[in-house]
Amino acid sequence: MNIRFLKYAIVFIIPIVAFYSITSSGWWTFSTAILVYLLLPLFEFIFKPDQKNLEKAEEELIATDKVYDYLLYLVVPVQYALLFYFVSVIGVIESTAVEMTGRILSMGITCGALGINVAHELGHRKGKFEQFLAKSLLLTSLYMHFNIEHNRGHHKNVSTHDDPSSARRGEWVFFFWIRSIVMGYISSWKIESERLKKISVSTISLQNEMLRFQIIQVAFVGLIYFSFGLIPMLSFMAAALIGIIQLETVNYIEHYGLSRTQKESGQYERVQPWHSWNSNHTLGRLFLFELSRHSDHHFLASRKYQILRHHDQSPQMPTGYPGMMLLSMVPPIWFIVMHKKIARIESLSIKQN
Repeated sequence: MNIRFLKYAIVFIIPIVAFYSITSSGWWTFSTAILVYLLLPLFEFIFKPDQKNLEKAEEELIATDKVYDYLLYLVVPVQYALLFYFVSVIGVIESTAVEMTGRILSMGITCGALGINVAHELGHRKGKFEQFLAKSLLLTSLYMHFNIEHNRGHHKNVSTHDDPSSARRGEWVFFFWIRSIVMGYISSWKIESERLKKISVSTISLQNEMLRFQIIQVAFVGLIYFSFGLIPMLSFMAAALIGIIQLETVNYIEHYGLSRTQKESGQYERVQPWHSWNSNHTLGRLFLFELSRHSDHHFLASRKYQILRHHDQSPQMPTGYPGMMLLSMVPPIWFIVMHKKIARIESLSIKQN
């Protein structure tokens, strides 16, 4: 019996701790933040990354094992149950400013780590059911257009100046947030408008998925307001923003300073494993359903999370995602660390050519 899938169940520690944070008082409301941004980076700094790939036969067996999909599906009711509990209590329990901040931060971390991250994985699936689940999870961060921009924009333009989600060398993460959020939203409208134009449908139509997304999101926020009140609605919107900022910080660290060569024809070279930063740090991989094996994900976007591979050519992060996200918050130190690595990559590239 294959029980390897159980290692990915570790991700459900996050909503459990988030529930504890929401129900607690004082500084205990920051338990989720302590877990994700203190304990995880500490353990990933201590433990060595694992570069091992699955054997061919094992990979083929695991790729078709539906239990790995069921784990992703389970995230949807867990995320919505936690969100329902959050908005139902946040306006009625007495809270200091510190406690309110801790509770919103806990919900926000879950919106990013569970909601958007699992939506990203499911959004690459072709089935209507999995697409529905992906969009449902993105709704909990009010970021439904990510499904359009990421799949039809980011994967096409990654590591080029045409991609809002690829950070440029020397760009501060705080400015990147603004550029990526604004330009990614605009890009989603353009992508969807171009699709509709090809099939001779007006952009002012319910066939416009971007238009439907806006209606659904406004209705969802309105539902929370009329069901629970102003404070829960504003708290949810703040948590959603935290989830979005987490996503954009991950985008920042995943492709920072890397670029694809433009050919004489004007086309860019095919996306290769060296166009994304990779992390083989085990805990981060498990808590994020292997998102940190990002090089292989961009090399073959249809590859499911449980069989993502390490590539020797991939540029490696010095630590896992939580630690790299913290490092990006201090741009001068970030630049020192990452620019040395980029210079080393470019030097090797010149020697090979």
